[in-house]
Amino acid sequence: MVAGTLSPSEEAQLAQTIEMFEVIVQSQPSDTQSLEILKEAYSKLGREPDVVNTSKRIAQAYLQQGQLSSAILEYETILQRQPDDADVRAALKQIEDKASSAVIQPPSDTVTMTAASDTTLMRRKARSQAAENMDDGRKTMFRIFVESRLITAGDFDLCWRTVDLLQAPADPVEPFVQKLHEKGIMQTEKALRLISDKSRVSYLPLDRYDVDMDLTRGFPAEVCRRWCVLPFDRMSKAILVATANPFNQQAAKELSEATTHRLLWYLAMPNELISNLRKAFR
Repeated sequence: MVAGTLSPSEEAQLAQTIEMFEVIVQSQPSDTQSLEILKEAYSKLGREPDVVNTSKRIAQAYLQQGQLSSAILEYETILQRQPDDADVRAALKQIEDKASSAVIQPPSDTVTMTAASDTTLMRRKARSQAAENMDDGRKTMFRIFVESRLITAGDFDLCWRTVDLLQAPADPVEPFVQKLHEKGIMQTEKALRLISDKSRVSYLPLDRYDVDMDLTRGFPAEVCRRWCVLPFDRMSKAILVATANPFNQQAAKELSEATTHRLLWYLAMPNELISNLRKAFR
């Protein structure tokens, strides 16, 4: 799909995506996931200079993360478009000089490959499993909120709800951070900032986004309601999903079983998640 074949509504949606994700990467310039979405949107609109500029931002983010091999690949894709780009050639020369004086270690790339392999294995497992064996993010959330002494263990137990895998919820289950807010224990904004810092998952204001309800309805209502997760847009071969608990591996597993696309996660306000899920699944 290129700019000349886009409908006005598709162009408007891409423009909105660009506006939204430019805001995200301004506050988190090393968020390569959001930068990739930006690059894809620019490409679909035929905005070649912005595509190249975003590729440079992606490469720079990889460099800052120590992922030299990923940075090199990104720079090489730019040279395929602009063989005479002096900035890119200078950047590659700096990487080569650095590599010549030290052995390149790609731990982050290895972790990414391992994570992808783990996801494939998860998809092959049986859908049903005992509730006590599932990873719904409780242990990680407990470490973040209780072991750091931000809230008490009693308050945590008061607000954490263990869902029933055998019971199909008729309404979205309120996330943990929403319960914290309702009980006056911690404001939702503060809780989400803390989760974002620990998970490195970016926050996205859903109230400013045109959620693709048809896409949402393509996923099981039971799964979306149970875990309060919202698939809200598609970019190329990736599905964008909003959540208030990015540590919930069970939710990721169940959503992955409903699509062949890669899932990209974003944090969102619980009330916005619930509102959109109710619109999608009436």
